[in-house]
Amino acid sequence: MRTRQKLKPSGRVTLIEAAQAAERFEHRGRGAISNQAGRFERQTHNLFDDGWSTIEDDAAPLETILMDDTAKTIITFNNSPDISFDRTVNPYRGCEHGCIYCFARPTHAWAGLSAGLDFESRLFRKANAPELLVKELSRPSYVPKPIALGMNTDAYQPVEREQRLTRRLLEILSAHNHPVTLLTKSALIQRDIDILGPMAEKGIIRVGVSITTLDRKLARKMEPRAATPERRLETVRALSQAGIPVLVMTAPIIPGLNDHEIEALLDASAAHGASGAGYVVLRLPYEIKDLFHEWLAQHVPDRAARVINLTREMRGGKDYDAEWFRRGRGHGAMANLISQRFQKAAARNGLSSQRPALRTDLFRPRESIGGQFLLEL
Repeated sequence: MRTRQKLKPSGRVTLIEAAQAAERFEHRGRGAISNQAGRFERQTHNLFDDGWSTIEDDAAPLETILMDDTAKTIITFNNSPDISFDRTVNPYRGCEHGCIYCFARPTHAWAGLSAGLDFESRLFRKANAPELLVKELSRPSYVPKPIALGMNTDAYQPVEREQRLTRRLLEILSAHNHPVTLLTKSALIQRDIDILGPMAEKGIIRVGVSITTLDRKLARKMEPRAATPERRLETVRALSQAGIPVLVMTAPIIPGLNDHEIEALLDASAAHGASGAGYVVLRLPYEIKDLFHEWLAQHVPDRAARVINLTREMRGGKDYDAEWFRRGRGHGAMANLISQRFQKAAARNGLSSQRPALRTDLFRPRESIGGQFLLEL
């Protein structure tokens, strides 16, 4: 496609501008419509019709590129009071699932890349993650608490099928009897039931499966390379039957788009063996708000304005409110209604909002000989 790029100072994209761009450009199998510059860039690029009659052409296929991230540490700590874990391990940066609403998209800006198409097609792998994890778990000062594996981007995204970094990390954590939590949209996690099952018997694993909608067409547009809703429900059942505690996250709940599915989602989750459920309402920090508005204009133009207005209603008139505890729940009449409906449906299905505690007393660092820690895998 031949286009020219016009530069203008970074700023907010109006819904009209988003609609005009969305009508013309779409990469099949990708969530984002554009590749807007990150918030640290001085200029942003806008595509426009240059008169060469190429505006009707389909966008060229976007190839996924996997690059190495030379990480120096692998366990990341946080002290956020509204997050249930204080440490994470992320084997990948960026996520090929392409979920348009993903809260991790803005992290690509730190690498000088876009939160849009770059985030889902320019991926980083931490090839040395297993070695780093062994080293960090073996430090005399290390105090074990549950590690959230792949919370920034999905640890079971498509590249994991060949890279197997997540599996290697699980093997290490299992060998150390270290507690782990996982959250995924992928059916690929079933591959590792042989590791997760024995960990569950020891009380050191808890798994979450994220199911945003039961509408396959909507899921295809909103989460283009994630497992279908049916496959995710099948995954809940497979994990549950293997004795692994499964929590279903109905996240994000988007008012005016998928909030009408709350009850159906929880009914289906319970029927497939989930023991608990949680939710988060749509979050639109930084670049995500413009990307999401573009997506609305392209895929649900008749509901775009309503979704935006209802979302802002939960955020005090803003696209996003970063205040602790409010950022994941919102506030106001719509947020209260979502909370009440969710709680009633969860209670009716026997789905607990409490996460089962994981054991830390079983943890043991590997023995060492001559200062070298051993790990037989």
